[in-house]
Amino acid sequence: MSVLAAIAVGLLMGVAFGFLLEKSRVFEPGVILGQMQLRNFLMLRIFLASVASGLIVLALGTLTGIVPKLDPKAVLYGAQLLGGFVTGVGIALAGACPGTVLAQVGVGYRDARLTLLGGLAGALTFAYLEPAIRPVLLTGSPGRLTLHGLLDLPFWPLALGFAALLIVALYALERWRPWRAELGERADGVLPERPETGPLPSGTAPAGR
Repeated sequence: MSVLAAIAVGLLMGVAFGFLLEKSRVFEPGVILGQMQLRNFLMLRIFLASVASGLIVLALGTLTGIVPKLDPKAVLYGAQLLGGFVTGVGIALAGACPGTVLAQVGVGYRDARLTLLGGLAGALTFAYLEPAIRPVLLTGSPGRLTLHGLLDLPFWPLALGFAALLIVALYALERWRPWRAELGERADGVLPERPETGPLPSGTAPAGR
């Protein structure tokens, strides 16, 4: 694939991702904070659906030969555990993540501009500090660990089996908490108070515009 073709494909995928992100409303601060507090499960639905569809596509790709070989990244326990913790804390505090902050900026959330600047500053800081922290967090990797490799099984049947389990989980989640009820009156994930559990996450959406 040429450079121009790769850029074109990337742009098209970015447009599709942004369109679906906006339509799912998963970029809303109320949705994100509600998920972190286990009170709103719209974000979990999107993640489970994405993983299930990705597994199906990869399984069919490896089965037909369109995807000749999988290329997972190496495991780095220190970097992944610490990075996941710091990212989770940041998402809970900001009501945004690297994949949603641009959508929040696009729809007019003023708070998201500061979140975006903070993310860029963090990335720049890491770039300068990487040589110092590499011996601590970015070494000692056990290599590329995969479940099908550990079980010595073909990838595609294992992937399809996990995708089926995720689809069942999505169905059960929808039966328990219908997604339309979790959108809220303004489709921002901000739900009314429930006396038995106290107020649901109000987020910063109305005040942040």
